[in-house]
Amino acid sequence: MSALPGRVWFVGAGPGDPELITVKGRGLIERAGAILFAGSLVNEAATRWAPPGCVVADSKDMTHEQMVAWLTDQAARCGTVVRLQTGDPALYGTLIELVQPLDAAGIPIAVVPGVSSAMASAAAAVESFTLPEVTQTVIFTRVEGRTPMPPGESLAELAAHRCTLCIFLSITLLHRIEAGLRDAGWPDDAPMLVVHKASWPGEERIVRGTLATIKQQCREAGIVSQAMVIASPALGARGWAELTKSKLYDAAFTHRFRRGTPPP
Repeated sequence: MSALPGRVWFVGAGPGDPELITVKGRGLIERAGAILFAGSLVNEAATRWAPPGCVVADSKDMTHEQMVAWLTDQAARCGTVVRLQTGDPALYGTLIELVQPLDAAGIPIAVVPGVSSAMASAAAAVESFTLPEVTQTVIFTRVEGRTPMPPGESLAELAAHRCTLCIFLSITLLHRIEAGLRDAGWPDDAPMLVVHKASWPGEERIVRGTLATIKQQCREAGIVSQAMVIASPALGARGWAELTKSKLYDAAFTHRFRRGTPPP
């Protein structure tokens, strides 16, 4: 029994591939006395580095109160407790909901960031969220389901910026995504990308389409969960004949590491 409460570490497990967890996150797993992982979303293989004797539990059947009780009990027993969350703990997780009662109990906490499924989806499809003179802004959002959206954050309002949209937790609401983008003036041929289980070994699937076709394509592919929906004017740029290049590497561009050479 620890004389003082152990620290609870909220660790981003990454998007699915256990090798995409950070070095720091893996190190914490290797010395953890207890690990609570979100089994509905986190690949259980991420717990494979747990030491002998480590208590490993799956939270998918737990209520909020049960999770808090489990973390509290384990923090009284061992010095390092890991709450392994999907992607990054700061995005669409229950970080603050779990931290508040731990704070109230005097249990120290810390957070280790993780690779988001948004980044893993772009990597899987070899896409860039930003391109010079195309878009320099990325919005992470979701569409309204059982959880309402705050005022000013409807998809139509956000899509009016015509930048890159990474739409989480919404694969079953593609009809609402389509309606929101259309309300914002996006055309039928606007490129769309859906990545199911980005980075999961042997399970990742990539669907490319347009605003007019993506819903039917996903229906035919049977994609109904764990998928990132991306709408962006930068999609498909790998195949464009012309790109506006970054000024940073332009031979004529001067910066503090290199003096530019004016064109002849």
